[in-house]
Amino acid sequence: MNFLQFFVWGSWLITIANYWFETKQWGGAEFGAIFSTLGLSSLFMPTLTGIIADRWINAEKLYGVLHFFGGITLFCIPLVENPNTFFWLIFVAMIFYMPTISLANSISFNVLKSKNLDVVKVFPPIRVWGTIGFIAAMWTTNLTGNKALAGQFYIAGAAALFLAVYAFTLPKCIPRKLITKKSSLIETLGLDAFKLFGKYKMALFFLFSLMLGAALQLTNMYGDVYISEFKNVPEFADSLVVKYSTMIMSISQISETLFILAIPFFLKRFGIKRVMLISMFAWVLRFGLLAYGNPAEGLWMIIVSCIVYGMAFDFFNISGSLFVESTTDSRIRSSAQGLFMMMTNGIGAVFGSYTSGIIIEKFFLLSNGAKDWQNIWLAFAAYALVVAILFAFLFKHKHDSTAFQNFNH
Repeated sequence: MNFLQFFVWGSWLITIANYWFETKQWGGAEFGAIFSTLGLSSLFMPTLTGIIADRWINAEKLYGVLHFFGGITLFCIPLVENPNTFFWLIFVAMIFYMPTISLANSISFNVLKSKNLDVVKVFPPIRVWGTIGFIAAMWTTNLTGNKALAGQFYIAGAAALFLAVYAFTLPKCIPRKLITKKSSLIETLGLDAFKLFGKYKMALFFLFSLMLGAALQLTNMYGDVYISEFKNVPEFADSLVVKYSTMIMSISQISETLFILAIPFFLKRFGIKRVMLISMFAWVLRFGLLAYGNPAEGLWMIIVSCIVYGMAFDFFNISGSLFVESTTDSRIRSSAQGLFMMMTNGIGAVFGSYTSGIIIEKFFLLSNGAKDWQNIWLAFAAYALVVAILFAFLFKHKHDSTAFQNFNH
Protein backbone atom coordinates (compact mmCIF):
# COMPACT_ATOMS: atom_id res chain seq x y z
CA MET A 1 0.00 0.00 0.00
CA ASN A 2 2.71 2.48 0.98
CA PHE A 3 4.79 1.67 -2.12
CA LEU A 4 1.88 2.33 -4.49
CA GLN A 5 0.63 5.34 -2.49
CA PHE A 6 3.78 7.30 -3.20
CA PHE A 7 4.49 5.76 -6.61
CA VAL A 8 1.35 7.56 -7.81
CA TRP A 9 2.67 10.88 -6.53
CA GLY A 10 6.31 10.43 -7.49
CA SER A 11 5.40 9.71 -11.13
CA TRP A 12 4.64 13.38 -11.76
CA LEU A 13 5.22 15.59 -8.71
CA ILE A 14 8.93 16.25 -9.33
CA THR A 15 8.69 16.41 -13.12
CA ILE A 16 5.49 18.42 -13.66
CA ALA A 17 7.61 21.59 -13.77
CA ASN A 18 9.48 20.19 -16.79
CA TYR A 19 6.15 19.42 -18.48
CA TRP A 20 4.85 22.90 -17.61
CA PHE A 21 7.86 25.02 -18.59
CA GLU A 22 9.52 22.95 -21.36
CA THR A 23 6.63 21.23 -23.15
CA LYS A 24 3.77 23.67 -22.56
CA GLN A 25 5.93 26.79 -22.04
CA TRP A 26 3.45 28.32 -19.61
CA GLY A 27 4.26 31.08 -17.08
CA GLY A 28 5.96 30.93 -13.68
CA ALA A 29 3.29 32.71 -11.63
CA GLU A 30 0.63 30.29 -12.87
CA PHE A 31 2.88 27.36 -11.98
CA GLY A 32 2.89 28.47 -8.34
CA ALA A 33 -0.89 28.20 -8.48
CA ILE A 34 -0.62 24.63 -9.77
CA PHE A 35 1.29 23.50 -6.69
CA SER A 36 -1.15 25.36 -4.49
CA THR A 37 -3.75 22.73 -5.47
CA LEU A 38 -1.97 20.34 -3.11
CA GLY A 39 -2.61 22.82 -0.34
CA LEU A 40 -6.10 23.89 -1.34
CA SER A 41 -7.32 20.30 -1.44
CA SER A 42 -5.63 19.63 1.89
CA LEU A 43 -7.54 22.50 3.50
CA PHE A 44 -10.66 20.38 3.71
CA MET A 45 -10.34 16.89 2.21
CA PRO A 46 -8.03 15.13 4.76
CA THR A 47 -10.12 16.45 7.66
CA LEU A 48 -13.39 15.58 5.92
CA THR A 49 -12.33 12.06 4.94
CA GLY A 50 -10.82 11.54 8.40
CA ILE A 51 -14.21 12.37 9.94
CA ILE A 52 -15.97 10.01 7.53
CA ALA A 53 -13.48 7.20 8.30
CA ASP A 54 -13.87 7.76 12.05
CA ARG A 55 -17.66 7.60 11.93
CA TRP A 56 -19.30 6.07 8.87
CA ILE A 57 -17.20 4.26 6.23
CA ASN A 58 -14.35 1.76 6.51
CA ALA A 59 -11.09 3.66 5.94
CA GLU A 60 -9.74 1.11 3.43
CA LYS A 61 -12.91 1.32 1.28
CA LEU A 62 -12.89 5.12 1.28
CA TYR A 63 -9.18 4.96 0.42
CA GLY A 64 -9.89 2.73 -2.60
CA VAL A 65 -12.71 4.91 -3.92
CA LEU A 66 -10.58 8.04 -3.73
CA HIS A 67 -7.72 6.42 -5.66
CA PHE A 68 -10.13 5.17 -8.34
CA PHE A 69 -11.47 8.62 -9.13
CA GLY A 70 -7.99 10.13 -8.75
CA GLY A 71 -6.61 7.69 -11.32
CA ILE A 72 -9.35 8.54 -13.83
CA THR A 73 -8.60 12.25 -13.40
CA LEU A 74 -4.86 11.75 -13.97
CA PHE A 75 -5.60 10.06 -17.30
CA CYS A 76 -7.52 13.18 -18.40
CA ILE A 77 -4.76 15.71 -17.61
CA PRO A 78 -2.77 15.25 -20.90
CA LEU A 79 -5.89 16.28 -22.84
CA VAL A 80 -5.70 19.83 -21.48
CA GLU A 81 -4.29 22.58 -23.69
CA ASN A 82 -4.47 25.71 -21.52
CA PRO A 83 -3.10 26.53 -18.03
CA ASN A 84 -6.46 27.54 -16.56
CA THR A 85 -8.14 24.20 -17.31
CA PHE A 86 -4.96 22.41 -16.28
CA PHE A 87 -5.20 24.07 -12.86
CA TRP A 88 -8.77 22.87 -12.28
CA LEU A 89 -8.07 19.32 -13.40
CA ILE A 90 -4.97 19.05 -11.19
CA PHE A 91 -7.11 20.47 -8.38
CA VAL A 92 -9.66 17.69 -8.85
CA ALA A 93 -6.89 15.08 -8.93
CA MET A 94 -5.50 16.49 -5.65
CA ILE A 95 -8.95 16.53 -4.04
CA PHE A 96 -8.94 12.76 -4.52
CA TYR A 97 -5.25 12.15 -3.75
CA MET A 98 -4.23 14.33 -0.79
CA PRO A 99 -6.58 12.77 1.79
CA THR A 100 -5.27 9.30 0.94
CA ILE A 101 -1.91 10.19 2.56
CA SER A 102 -3.41 10.62 6.03
CA LEU A 103 -5.81 7.72 5.42
CA ALA A 104 -2.84 5.48 4.58
CA ASN A 105 -1.33 6.40 7.96
CA SER A 106 -4.61 5.70 9.76
CA ILE A 107 -4.98 2.32 8.04
CA SER A 108 -1.40 1.40 8.92
CA PHE A 109 -1.77 2.42 12.58
CA ASN A 110 -5.09 0.58 12.86
CA VAL A 111 -3.70 -2.68 11.48
CA LEU A 112 -0.51 -2.56 13.56
CA LYS A 113 -2.36 -1.81 16.78
CA SER A 114 -4.83 -4.64 16.12
CA LYS A 115 -1.78 -6.94 16.16
CA ASN A 116 -0.50 -5.36 19.41
CA LEU A 117 2.68 -4.14 17.73
CA ASP A 118 4.83 -1.20 18.83
CA VAL A 119 3.89 1.38 16.20
CA VAL A 120 6.92 3.62 16.80
CA LYS A 121 9.23 0.70 15.98
CA VAL A 122 7.20 -1.07 13.31
CA PHE A 123 5.62 1.78 11.32
CA PRO A 124 8.78 3.54 10.03
CA PRO A 125 10.17 0.40 8.28
CA ILE A 126 6.76 -0.03 6.64
CA ARG A 127 6.43 3.65 5.71
CA VAL A 128 9.88 3.50 4.11
CA TRP A 129 8.30 1.50 1.27
CA GLY A 130 6.39 4.66 0.37
CA THR A 131 9.68 6.43 -0.20
CA ILE A 132 10.95 3.48 -2.23
CA GLY A 133 7.80 3.75 -4.33
CA PHE A 134 8.40 7.47 -4.87
CA ILE A 135 11.98 6.76 -6.00
CA ALA A 136 10.85 3.96 -8.32
CA ALA A 137 8.30 6.30 -9.89
CA MET A 138 10.85 9.08 -10.45
CA TRP A 139 13.27 6.67 -12.09
CA THR A 140 10.49 5.16 -14.21
CA THR A 141 9.43 8.59 -15.47
CA ASN A 142 13.01 9.68 -16.20
CA LEU A 143 14.26 6.45 -17.81
CA THR A 144 11.18 6.08 -20.04
CA GLY A 145 11.78 9.58 -21.41
CA ASN A 146 8.61 11.03 -19.91
CA LYS A 147 10.28 13.68 -17.72
CA ALA A 148 8.75 16.51 -19.74
CA LEU A 149 5.96 14.58 -21.45
CA ALA A 150 2.35 13.62 -20.77
CA GLY A 151 3.35 9.98 -20.18
CA GLN A 152 4.11 10.78 -16.53
CA PHE A 153 0.38 11.25 -15.88
CA TYR A 154 -0.49 7.95 -17.58
CA ILE A 155 2.06 6.15 -15.37
CA ALA A 156 0.54 7.78 -12.27
CA GLY A 157 -3.03 7.05 -13.36
CA ALA A 158 -2.35 3.37 -13.99
CA ALA A 159 -0.73 2.99 -10.55
CA ALA A 160 -3.68 4.77 -8.88
CA LEU A 161 -6.24 2.45 -10.48
CA PHE A 162 -4.24 -0.61 -9.47
CA LEU A 163 -4.04 0.68 -5.90
CA ALA A 164 -7.79 1.37 -5.89
CA VAL A 165 -8.46 -2.31 -6.58
CA TYR A 166 -5.84 -3.45 -4.08
CA ALA A 167 -7.31 -1.26 -1.34
CA PHE A 168 -10.40 -3.45 -1.12
CA THR A 169 -8.22 -6.42 -0.12
CA LEU A 170 -6.74 -4.58 2.88
CA PRO A 171 -7.75 -5.49 6.48
CA LYS A 172 -11.01 -3.90 7.56
CA CYS A 173 -10.75 -0.57 9.40
CA ILE A 174 -14.22 -0.24 10.92
CA PRO A 175 -15.30 3.24 12.15
CA ARG A 176 -14.59 3.48 15.89
CA LYS A 177 -17.22 5.98 16.89
CA LEU A 178 -20.86 5.40 16.02
CA ILE A 179 -23.37 8.23 16.47
CA THR A 180 -25.62 7.93 19.53
CA LYS A 181 -28.62 9.91 20.73
CA LYS A 182 -26.43 11.48 23.41
CA SER A 183 -23.94 12.85 20.90
CA SER A 184 -23.65 16.63 20.70
CA LEU A 185 -23.94 18.39 17.34
CA ILE A 186 -20.15 18.81 17.19
CA GLU A 187 -19.68 15.07 17.89
CA THR A 188 -22.38 14.12 15.39
CA LEU A 189 -20.66 16.12 12.67
CA GLY A 190 -17.32 14.60 13.63
CA LEU A 191 -15.69 17.93 14.46
CA ASP A 192 -14.28 16.79 17.83
CA ALA A 193 -10.69 16.99 16.55
CA PHE A 194 -10.94 20.77 16.17
CA LYS A 195 -11.04 20.98 19.97
CA LEU A 196 -7.31 20.27 19.81
CA PHE A 197 -6.81 23.91 18.84
CA GLY A 198 -8.03 24.79 22.32
CA LYS A 199 -4.91 23.23 23.84
CA TYR A 200 -2.00 25.67 23.78
CA LYS A 201 0.69 23.12 22.97
CA MET A 202 -1.34 21.47 20.19
CA ALA A 203 -2.35 24.85 18.74
CA LEU A 204 1.30 25.92 18.67
CA PHE A 205 2.30 22.57 17.16
CA PHE A 206 -0.26 23.02 14.38
CA LEU A 207 0.86 26.63 13.82
CA PHE A 208 4.47 25.59 13.26
CA SER A 209 3.23 22.70 11.11
CA LEU A 210 1.67 25.37 8.91
CA MET A 211 4.82 27.50 8.83
CA LEU A 212 7.13 24.62 7.99
CA GLY A 213 4.55 23.18 5.60
CA ALA A 214 5.20 26.24 3.44
CA ALA A 215 8.74 24.95 2.86
CA LEU A 216 7.88 21.29 2.22
CA GLN A 217 6.91 21.59 -1.43
CA LEU A 218 9.44 24.21 -2.53
CA THR A 219 12.10 21.75 -3.66
CA ASN A 220 9.42 19.53 -5.20
CA MET A 221 8.21 22.56 -7.15
CA TYR A 222 11.56 23.92 -8.26
CA GLY A 223 14.31 21.33 -7.63
CA ASP A 224 14.19 19.38 -10.88
CA VAL A 225 13.62 22.37 -13.14
CA TYR A 226 16.47 24.20 -11.32
CA ILE A 227 18.96 21.50 -12.31
CA SER A 228 17.44 21.14 -15.78
CA GLU A 229 17.93 24.85 -16.50
CA PHE A 230 21.70 24.43 -16.22
CA LYS A 231 21.43 23.20 -19.83
CA ASN A 232 21.18 26.89 -20.78
CA VAL A 233 24.72 27.41 -19.46
CA PRO A 234 27.17 26.32 -22.21
CA GLU A 235 29.63 24.57 -19.89
CA PHE A 236 26.86 22.40 -18.42
CA ALA A 237 24.75 21.90 -21.58
CA ASP A 238 25.87 18.28 -22.17
CA SER A 239 26.07 17.27 -18.52
CA LEU A 240 24.62 13.89 -17.58
CA VAL A 241 23.52 15.50 -14.32
CA VAL A 242 21.27 17.84 -16.28
CA LYS A 243 19.96 15.07 -18.53
CA TYR A 244 19.11 12.81 -15.61
CA SER A 245 18.15 15.54 -13.16
CA THR A 246 15.15 13.58 -11.86
CA MET A 247 17.39 10.69 -10.90
CA ILE A 248 19.77 13.09 -9.13
CA MET A 249 16.85 14.55 -7.18
CA SER A 250 15.76 11.01 -6.25
CA ILE A 251 18.79 10.91 -3.93
CA SER A 252 16.51 12.96 -1.65
CA GLN A 253 14.06 10.08 -1.45
CA ILE A 254 16.83 7.50 -1.06
CA SER A 255 18.01 9.54 1.92
CA GLU A 256 14.47 9.44 3.29
CA THR A 257 14.62 5.66 3.53
CA LEU A 258 17.55 5.91 5.93
CA PHE A 259 16.20 8.70 8.10
CA ILE A 260 12.75 7.10 8.42
CA LEU A 261 14.40 4.09 10.03
CA ALA A 262 16.24 6.39 12.43
CA ILE A 263 13.07 8.11 13.68
CA PRO A 264 12.27 5.67 16.56
CA PHE A 265 15.77 6.19 18.01
CA PHE A 266 15.70 9.98 17.68
CA LEU A 267 12.15 10.34 19.04
CA LYS A 268 12.80 8.26 22.15
CA ARG A 269 16.25 9.77 22.72
CA PHE A 270 15.61 13.45 21.99
CA GLY A 271 11.83 13.99 21.94
CA ILE A 272 9.49 15.65 19.45
CA LYS A 273 10.72 19.25 19.94
CA ARG A 274 14.38 18.52 19.25
CA VAL A 275 13.56 16.21 16.35
CA MET A 276 11.39 18.86 14.71
CA LEU A 277 14.04 21.51 15.40
CA ILE A 278 16.65 19.32 13.69
CA SER A 279 14.25 19.13 10.73
CA MET A 280 13.96 22.91 10.52
CA PHE A 281 17.71 23.51 10.55
CA ALA A 282 18.05 20.75 7.95
CA TRP A 283 15.75 22.78 5.66
CA VAL A 284 18.06 25.79 6.09
CA LEU A 285 21.03 23.64 5.05
CA ARG A 286 19.08 22.05 2.18
CA PHE A 287 18.21 25.40 0.59
CA GLY A 288 21.63 26.94 1.31
CA LEU A 289 23.50 24.12 -0.44
CA LEU A 290 21.26 24.34 -3.51
CA ALA A 291 22.04 28.06 -3.71
CA TYR A 292 25.73 27.39 -4.38
CA GLY A 293 25.59 24.05 -6.19
CA ASN A 294 26.10 23.27 -9.89
CA PRO A 295 26.47 20.14 -12.09
CA ALA A 296 30.30 20.25 -12.06
CA GLU A 297 32.55 21.27 -9.14
CA GLY A 298 29.46 22.17 -7.10
CA LEU A 299 27.77 18.81 -7.65
CA TRP A 300 28.70 17.68 -4.14
CA MET A 301 26.57 20.49 -2.74
CA ILE A 302 23.52 19.34 -4.70
CA ILE A 303 24.10 15.74 -3.59
CA VAL A 304 24.57 16.71 0.08
CA SER A 305 21.44 18.87 -0.09
CA CYS A 306 19.56 15.81 -1.34
CA ILE A 307 20.90 13.72 1.54
CA VAL A 308 19.92 16.42 4.04
CA TYR A 309 16.40 16.41 2.58
CA GLY A 310 15.74 13.00 4.13
CA MET A 311 16.26 14.42 7.61
CA ALA A 312 14.41 17.66 6.79
CA PHE A 313 11.30 15.91 5.50
CA ASP A 314 11.07 12.80 7.69
CA PHE A 315 11.92 14.37 11.02
CA PHE A 316 9.02 16.76 10.51
CA ASN A 317 6.40 14.84 8.55
CA ILE A 318 6.67 11.32 9.97
CA SER A 319 7.53 12.41 13.51
CA GLY A 320 4.68 14.91 13.47
CA SER A 321 2.24 12.21 12.40
CA LEU A 322 3.46 9.90 15.18
CA PHE A 323 3.18 12.78 17.68
CA VAL A 324 -0.45 13.41 16.70
CA GLU A 325 -1.19 9.70 16.94
CA SER A 326 0.34 9.47 20.43
CA THR A 327 -1.36 12.54 21.90
CA THR A 328 -4.96 12.25 20.69
CA ASP A 329 -7.96 10.16 21.66
CA SER A 330 -8.32 6.95 19.62
CA ARG A 331 -11.85 7.96 18.56
CA ILE A 332 -10.65 11.05 16.67
CA ARG A 333 -7.25 9.92 15.39
CA SER A 334 -8.18 9.82 11.70
CA SER A 335 -9.66 13.31 12.08
CA ALA A 336 -6.56 14.51 13.96
CA GLN A 337 -4.28 13.14 11.23
CA GLY A 338 -6.45 15.03 8.75
CA LEU A 339 -5.94 18.22 10.75
CA PHE A 340 -2.17 17.77 10.72
CA MET A 341 -2.36 17.20 6.98
CA MET A 342 -4.53 20.31 6.58
CA MET A 343 -2.01 22.52 8.38
CA THR A 344 1.10 21.20 6.58
CA ASN A 345 0.02 20.24 3.07
CA GLY A 346 -3.05 22.48 3.22
CA ILE A 347 -2.73 26.00 4.58
CA GLY A 348 1.08 25.82 4.71
CA ALA A 349 1.46 24.55 1.16
CA VAL A 350 -0.98 27.13 -0.22
CA PHE A 351 1.00 29.88 1.48
CA GLY A 352 4.32 28.50 0.20
CA SER A 353 3.12 27.85 -3.34
CA TYR A 354 1.39 31.15 -3.97
CA THR A 355 3.95 33.39 -2.31
CA SER A 356 6.96 31.63 -3.85
CA GLY A 357 5.53 31.93 -7.36
CA ILE A 358 4.71 35.62 -6.92
CA ILE A 359 7.99 36.49 -5.16
CA ILE A 360 10.11 34.72 -7.78
CA GLU A 361 8.23 36.46 -10.58
CA LYS A 362 8.57 39.89 -8.94
CA PHE A 363 12.02 39.86 -7.33
CA PHE A 364 14.12 37.02 -8.75
CA LEU A 365 13.91 37.24 -12.53
CA LEU A 366 17.04 38.38 -14.37
CA SER A 367 16.99 40.82 -17.29
CA ASN A 368 17.04 37.94 -19.80
CA GLY A 369 14.02 36.31 -18.18
CA ALA A 370 16.00 33.55 -16.43
CA LYS A 371 15.49 32.86 -12.73
CA ASP A 372 18.06 34.04 -10.18
CA TRP A 373 18.27 30.62 -8.57
CA GLN A 374 21.01 31.43 -6.07
CA ASN A 375 19.05 34.21 -4.39
CA ILE A 376 15.81 32.21 -4.66
CA TRP A 377 17.31 29.39 -2.59
CA LEU A 378 18.92 31.83 -0.14
CA ALA A 379 15.54 33.51 0.44
CA PHE A 380 14.01 30.08 1.16
CA ALA A 381 16.88 29.32 3.57
CA ALA A 382 16.34 32.60 5.44
CA TYR A 383 12.65 31.80 5.87
CA ALA A 384 13.39 28.33 7.28
CA LEU A 385 15.95 29.83 9.69
CA VAL A 386 13.41 32.32 11.08
CA VAL A 387 10.87 29.52 11.61
CA ALA A 388 13.48 27.38 13.40
CA ILE A 389 14.47 30.17 15.78
CA LEU A 390 10.85 30.99 16.63
CA PHE A 391 10.09 27.31 17.25
CA ALA A 392 13.08 26.92 19.56
CA PHE A 393 11.92 29.75 21.80
CA LEU A 394 8.12 29.43 21.66
CA PHE A 395 7.35 25.68 21.65
CA LYS A 396 7.69 24.43 25.23
CA HIS A 397 7.82 20.66 25.54
CA LYS A 398 9.53 18.58 28.20
CA HIS A 399 10.83 15.33 26.77
CA ASP A 400 9.71 12.12 28.47
CA SER A 401 11.75 9.17 27.23
CA THR A 402 8.88 6.79 28.13
CA ALA A 403 6.21 8.79 26.33
CA PHE A 404 6.29 6.67 23.17
CA GLN A 405 6.90 3.30 24.77
CA ASN A 406 3.23 2.45 25.22
CA PHE A 407 2.24 4.01 21.92
CA ASN A 408 0.42 0.90 20.67
CA HIS A 409 -1.96 1.09 23.63
